[in-house]
Amino acid sequence: MMDSAATLDTAFWLTAGGIMLLLVLSGFFSGSETALTAASRGKLRAQAEKGSRGAERALVITEDNERLIGSVLLGNNLVNILAASLATSLFTRLFGDGGVAYATLVMTLLVLVFAEVLPKTYAITNAEVAAARVSPIIALVIKVFSPVVGAVRWFVRLMLRVFGVQTDPDSHILAVREEIAGALYLGHSEGVVEKEDRDRILGALDLGERAVEEIMLHRSKIEMLDAETDPETLLKQCLESPHTRLPVFKGEYDNILGVVHAKDLLRAMHELSFGEEGSSEKLQEFNILDVAMPPYFIPDTTTLDDQMRQFLRRRTHFALVVDEYGSLEGLITLEDILEEIVGEITDEFDTEENLPVRKQDDGSYVIDASMTIRDLNRAMDWTLPDDEANTIAGLVLHEAQMIPTVGQVFSFHGFRFEVTGRKDNRITRLKMRPL
Repeated sequence: MMDSAATLDTAFWLTAGGIMLLLVLSGFFSGSETALTAASRGKLRAQAEKGSRGAERALVITEDNERLIGSVLLGNNLVNILAASLATSLFTRLFGDGGVAYATLVMTLLVLVFAEVLPKTYAITNAEVAAARVSPIIALVIKVFSPVVGAVRWFVRLMLRVFGVQTDPDSHILAVREEIAGALYLGHSEGVVEKEDRDRILGALDLGERAVEEIMLHRSKIEMLDAETDPETLLKQCLESPHTRLPVFKGEYDNILGVVHAKDLLRAMHELSFGEEGSSEKLQEFNILDVAMPPYFIPDTTTLDDQMRQFLRRRTHFALVVDEYGSLEGLITLEDILEEIVGEITDEFDTEENLPVRKQDDGSYVIDASMTIRDLNRAMDWTLPDDEANTIAGLVLHEAQMIPTVGQVFSFHGFRFEVTGRKDNRITRLKMRPL
């Protein structure tokens, strides 16, 4: 060990001060990384709209997470390595060869407490505030280290390509939707987010990725009015129907000439029967096409998000879905799209028998086979796959590789499926029970 007077000279104190400064910088980089990655972009956007320049700068910085993290890690590693080197030199000077062990022990403790745990804890607790405060300095760091970080990114991608891993230079580490979905599932598993809230938000996020053909009412279930039917029959059919809007066809089902609203039909018939010049003879002259609105056709590939916007823009709630050949496939309403967000909407006309899922006393469920797999999963919190089929009936057909008869039983994906209803070649009702 050297003489204490020679040891505690100006160089010693300068070195010790340099180590302390480097530890402060290390804590700054560690806390900044945590704050900028943990900060909510939604909260930062709200602060930026209120005039916070720091929050606005933080939003710009976090747009490229890879460049941000690369620059912060570069700065953090530089100060940590330099601090460790100075500490080794200092302790070697004090304690000789044993100073290396002392330097390792002391620096590990100092870095862990003051450069990692303490700043990261503060940054997590006050993520948005800390992100706004550090954003000016971090922006400068990114600008200074940008050439080095760019070279490192290029080298990393080159090395990954050697091992067969392709990367997209413009892709983000996580898409926004996946981040939100992951947070919702995590919150639900921890009991913080209710299942209904999770399903509503995820349903709204999915509108842009789902087509109208996935949720439309199939043409086999559409109630229609024949334009050539007598007025009494039309009135009876309209009154017995639970729907307020009905398509009007002539000759064949694909020849749809209009859509009639129950109010318009009743109003016109009332005027012909009980108006100033009304009579039963005039009622017989009633032509339903006079009160029918022009039909609104849409392709089956239209996304639910786009279709909802079209409904709101056109101020209509009813559309007929056609395939690429122009043939009628089904119909969709604004209520159908809203049900993808808020779940099944029932009213006074929906009886217990019309519900798509009914629980039985033995623990099984009677399922409307035309129900979509996604709706069933959401209603029951199941995880049936929907890659190969859209409806429950389609899933059974795909797995069975045949058209089953009533009474046949299948077991797959952890459930027992019993066919309890069939019309022609179409499965209409199933009885399901988890195995």
